Formats: sequence, C-alpha cells, structure tokens
Amino acid sequence: QVQLQESGPGLVKPSQTLSLTCTVSGGSITIDKDYWSWLRQPPGKGLEFVGYISWKGGTAYSPSLGNRPRIYRDTAKAQFTLQLSSVTPEDTAVYYCVGGVAYEHWGQGTQVTVSS
Repeated sequence: QVQLQESGPGLVKPSQTLSLTCTVSGGSITIDKDYWSWLRQPPGKGLEFVGYISWKGGTAYSPSLGNRPRIYRDTAKAQFTLQLSSVTPEDTAVYYCVGGVAYEHWGQGTQVTVSS
C-alpha cells in the first residue's frame, strides 16, 4: 500500500523559501505513468495545483506562481521536495503531496503559515 507523508516547517517568514518534502513508502516514484504532485488549499478556498514531477523526472508548475516553485526528487529515498521562493502571506495553506496516475495517493496534508 502506497503511503505519502509530508514534512517541513509549519511557519515560514515572508520573503523566505518554503521547503516541503514528501516521503513515499510502499512504492517507487519512478513507476511508469505516475505523477507526483503538490497541491495546496488556502484558508477558505479550494484546492490549487502547485506543480508535479513525473516518473521520468520532468516537471511542470502552475503559471500563477511564476518562477517561484521548484520540485526535485531523490529516487533512492523515494522522496520529492517542493521549494517555493519569496513566499508571502498569500502562500499560507495546507499543502498536500499527491501521487499516482490519477491522484489516487494522498498525504495527510501539512499546514504552512507565512508570517513574520
């Protein structure tokens, strides 16, 4: 059974870089056709796509975030990491790591607050 677990700081100061890691257990992040994504849900709003890294290592990001996000992976550790630079309070959200062919595997989510 594939399980995902997010880890990282819950509080980040404005202008700093947010860094979250997702550890995948019970499976590999290089399985054919799987995508490993980060989604977020700001308070009072719906889920937003942040970006993904594919089983081949290709990446794609939400255009609304500009060049701030970066996702990379460590295949030996079955981990993928989100870095979001120059954060503002508008980046406050519950962040989820999600994986599979069609978002079938979800982490529990982790609250990240951007505040001085």
